[in-house]
Amino acid sequence: MNADSLAAPLVRPLWRDRALVLAGIAMSAFNLRTAVTSLTPLLDTLGDTFGFGPTMTGVLGMVPTAAFAVFGVVTPAIAHRLGLERTALLAMALAAIGLFVRAFVGDTAMLLVTSAIALSGMGMGNVVLPPLVKRYFADRVGTVSTLYITVLQLGTILPALLAVPIATAAGWRVSLGAWSLIAAAAALPWIGVLWMERYGQSRQAKALCQAHDEAVASGDPAPELDGAKDGANGSARGRVWRSPVAWGLTLMFGMTSLTTYSMFTWLPKLLTEAGGSHALGGTMVALFSTMGLLSALFLPALAVRIRNPFPIVVACGASYVAAFAGLLLAPMAAPLLWVAFLGLGPSTFPLSLTLINLRTRTPGGSSRLSGFVQGVGYSLSCLGPLLFGWLHEATHGWEWPFAFLTLCLLALLYGGWLASRPRMLEDTW
Repeated sequence: MNADSLAAPLVRPLWRDRALVLAGIAMSAFNLRTAVTSLTPLLDTLGDTFGFGPTMTGVLGMVPTAAFAVFGVVTPAIAHRLGLERTALLAMALAAIGLFVRAFVGDTAMLLVTSAIALSGMGMGNVVLPPLVKRYFADRVGTVSTLYITVLQLGTILPALLAVPIATAAGWRVSLGAWSLIAAAAALPWIGVLWMERYGQSRQAKALCQAHDEAVASGDPAPELDGAKDGANGSARGRVWRSPVAWGLTLMFGMTSLTTYSMFTWLPKLLTEAGGSHALGGTMVALFSTMGLLSALFLPALAVRIRNPFPIVVACGASYVAAFAGLLLAPMAAPLLWVAFLGLGPSTFPLSLTLINLRTRTPGGSSRLSGFVQGVGYSLSCLGPLLFGWLHEATHGWEWPFAFLTLCLLALLYGGWLASRPRMLEDTW
């Protein structure tokens, strides 16, 4: 029996009784990176406006991973108290407020504060989406993971691609603030889910109870009932940090995030220093994200069919090496090729998110693992953009920054080896 059959004993039509939840997951996923990639192409413009230099650019690049780390740790407790659906609503509300207020800031300090507010909501969303998939779509883990990770990548690409054109046409404030409208819209499905639940008009709870009873009767793993805190066997009460599955996923996820956010922050500057334009920098960030979209389209579905996906991790490592070499030695010789390789490397990101569900038995275990992987993983990665920038500023070159990323790549490969072995979290903690 493969991992997919463990996670999906009963297959139902995708939209039946759970359309609002599916819409909420997809719309929330779109908003999980807009605060980051709408900002990085405008950092030179904002630096001129507010008078900050490379060090503050590195700090701004560190804020996303720091916020994601903090809320990766605290979100499981919030979700345990409020429920997954209310936590998803809170996440989108914080994202919308932070993005809206950020458009009106007048100094660097407020730019940092408002970015942190938006990113706190996005950090909460990072953690709750995998267990929401596990709870409502245990029969469609691969399909729904593909959907939400693909939409997440679209939400990464479009702000990077549109940031400079919108700023040129309407100003940087409009360019930063427009994305708050989409975050506000993403809150609406969760309001609908909670309203239906509150007034007893939701068919989702009844359908889930029926699926649970059928699974128990047949001896299959049962989906968690709405409002349940832990699996009946207490598996969600284990110590996640004792599991090699958790640490492997954490290393793979953390080092992928470190590299990704270092490149989100510094790729535009690297290319402009090599002779490219600011528009080229934004376009290359968009291409970087677009390659992630390609991997999001097929990797989750592939992961549920492969017992040990470590060869995928090795292929991602080879793509990183090719990209680092090209960007270091001849960045303007073939920037499209180097950035295409660079964008294939983070295919370990959708793989990590999919394995969170494939390596757990219950939504409770998925929530705990998701919080640990993202909390500790983002903690490991949050200094990446700052260290990358500091090494560049200290050496006036890019050799040492890329040497640093290469060491991180070795840690990623080791983590991928641990995470890819076919075993369950609950059997290893």
